Amino acid sequence: MKVYRMASIPADGIGPEVIAEGVKVLNTVAELDGGFRFDWTEFPWGCEYYLKTGKMMDEDGMERLKDFDAIYLGAVGAPGVPDHISLWGLLLAIRKGFDQYVNLRPVKLLRGAPCPLKGVEPGGIDMTFVRENSEGEYAGSGAWLYKGQPNEVVIQNGVFSRVGCERIIRYAYDLARREGRTLTSISKGNALNYSMVFWDQIFEEVGREYPDVKTCSYLVDAASMFMVRDPKRFEVVVTSNLFGDILTDLGAAITGGLGLAAGANINPERRYPSMFEPIHGSAPDIAGKGIANPLASIWSAAQILDFFGHENWGKRVLGAIETLLSEGRTLTPDVGGKASTNEVGDAVVRLLNNLK
Repeated sequence: MKVYRMASIPADGIGPEVIAEGVKVLNTVAELDGGFRFDWTEFPWGCEYYLKTGKMMDEDGMERLKDFDAIYLGAVGAPGVPDHISLWGLLLAIRKGFDQYVNLRPVKLLRGAPCPLKGVEPGGIDMTFVRENSEGEYAGSGAWLYKGQPNEVVIQNGVFSRVGCERIIRYAYDLARREGRTLTSISKGNALNYSMVFWDQIFEEVGREYPDVKTCSYLVDAASMFMVRDPKRFEVVVTSNLFGDILTDLGAAITGGLGLAAGANINPERRYPSMFEPIHGSAPDIAGKGIANPLASIWSAAQILDFFGHENWGKRVLGAIETLLSEGRTLTPDVGGKASTNEVGDAVVRLLNNLK
């Protein structure tokens, strides 16, 4: 039997609540399949840990994580801990340290999911965002000069390397070719006359190797408009770290909200573990109330199954989510229901058991 060594970092706010439901679903799938199982190790890192120790994770945290097959992360952030400390001390430390340069985020309107756009039916929004995840605007390069003085200056650099741009763009081309879908690049070359012109150039260069892939290029402001007015024009989308971060939240807004938004941080070469997470925040205002939506976490569990080559189970988990949304009987308040976090997870498990 195949054993997958899994690191669980529930972290902050609603993280422990939603991760528990995702773990429940993954263990159910493993039991139903019979050919593999998950061996879980939970780590107590996060903002609460920071307030006790002054660190978001142990100093040897990366060394302890490196031999796992994958990492399952809940949510990072809490009142009392500045966001730049919580983010750079845990989430970005793992992304960068394990070279998880592909951020894969599905933006898909499922049956039963609320959509604020007029006339858009299920299937009318079906995008996969391939977001550069290791450099760009989140490289952490810059300076803070003359701090606290009248002539104070801050410089935030965007870092775009040829290696970084080529590998994410080539990943997106490969995905579009494999799935027989169009590929759209989103940039801002008219204003960012170095970084985004460079990005556009590399997109065109790599594209010569993929004459069979139909492509489009949009400026980020135009892309934002088209995502609302004509979302069906987007299939596979590749973009930079910052633009991908913003646009996938817009994508979540038009496909049911952040409670349905999943994300994967992938090291395609598998030299290091990849990390899977719901993309919503820690939602401290509802933490502990048992009403957080676990479907984003469960969708990211489906991504874990896909990553390990169990795409048939990934599709079944996503199908169970869609059935739950369509039935409308067991949903959390953010999507119009009255169920608890635990009840939603149990309902997904029941649907999977019914597939036997």
